Amino acid sequence: MSNKGLFTYTTEIEPQKTIAEIQEVLVSHGAKSVMTNYTDDGRIESLSFMIEVDGQPRGIRLPCDPVPVLKVLEGQAREGKIPRKFIGDEHQALRVSWRIVRYWVMAQMAILETQMVKMEQIFLPYMVMRDGKTLFENMVKTGFKLLGGKIETTIQNQAQEGEVMELKEVEDDTK
Repeated sequence: MSNKGLFTYTTEIEPQKTIAEIQEVLVSHGAKSVMTNYTDDGRIESLSFMIEVDGQPRGIRLPCDPVPVLKVLEGQAREGKIPRKFIGDEHQALRVSWRIVRYWVMAQMAILETQMVKMEQIFLPYMVMRDGKTLFENMVKTGFKLLGGKIETTIQNQAQEGEVMELKEVEDDTK
């Protein structure tokens, strides 16, 4: 286990600036109609944008959830990995979560630039379906039936860094 804190935990860059940077890189790689989505309390919870796939517009909703980030920061602060000032700092969790999303998008766009993948491959889980939910949300709701069977996962070597996951297909007994 690392003695360092969560990636970008010290950022002082405000979410609005980070979101603008994400929007800029998405647009420079072909995204259209970029929009920010807000929670009822005025916090930006996701970015939505459109890409064209085979000449057809496809909506994407890229989420950002600071709640688990706050939990990680608080845990690391309690463990002494980062300063205790991060306990309860919801705005810092929001800054960190958007920075993490930004770096993820930047890395994905670098892979896109190499032509190893297409834009729709990168954002497939986040594509919005007719019911307004993302593909991933719908797959969760249906037990990942699109994959053709249940997938059972087990984690081995939990005490070691770099956990090994074993995946195996099992009979779908819900039919």
